[in-house]
Amino acid sequence: MIFFKRSYQKEIMDDFSITDERIQLALRELKVINRFLGGQASTGRGVKLLMKGFAVDKPISILDIGSGDSENFGEVLRARIRLFCLDINEGICRYTKKQDRSKSVICGNALHLPFSAPVFDVVHASLFMHHLAEEEIVALLKNGLEISRYGFIINDLQRSVFAWAGIKILTQMFSRSAMVRNDGPLSVRRGFTRADLTRLLSRAGCRCYTIEYRWAFRWLVIIKKENTE
Repeated sequence: MIFFKRSYQKEIMDDFSITDERIQLALRELKVINRFLGGQASTGRGVKLLMKGFAVDKPISILDIGSGDSENFGEVLRARIRLFCLDINEGICRYTKKQDRSKSVICGNALHLPFSAPVFDVVHASLFMHHLAEEEIVALLKNGLEISRYGFIINDLQRSVFAWAGIKILTQMFSRSAMVRNDGPLSVRRGFTRADLTRLLSRAGCRCYTIEYRWAFRWLVIIKKENTE
């Protein structure tokens, strides 16, 4: 059955040469999807749980990798953080800068992060890991922890027939974006089971983490950096 193993079929959004209004339409629709299907709530919970117990007297610095326009960080959360959005697509970077000047936008490759020390409090990835091969995910987990002071938050999709059927129906009924109609169901096939996540975290040497199932068909993974005071 196709859901037993992850798909590695490329999504339309993986074509970084697409920088026109197709990207903008997809981002607008993804903003709605994340708001109503648990993206914003999961990210907010992840930040709250990771930072619990730490006395931080300044805005929390967060690097959002593979960010899109970082709309998982709603207005209430953004009031308490300093957000850095990293994306490789130049069209997405231009769109994000235009939409919200308060976000610091970095146009770069998440697999070759231009940092080598803990320069951010938190590293965050929402609906990004499923775009990567397993070796890339393991490398990114290691690198993300190296440049974070407190830990790494992952917000991504559960791979299941029910999740696939649900997003297939929703996108076919309501989406005007060919990119979203194609990539939404494919993203689920590229998503993860709990066993997938546990294996990847183990390969990356992560020991202090939690995996939590969230609405709707999402995983929230919180990796706490060890030996953090």
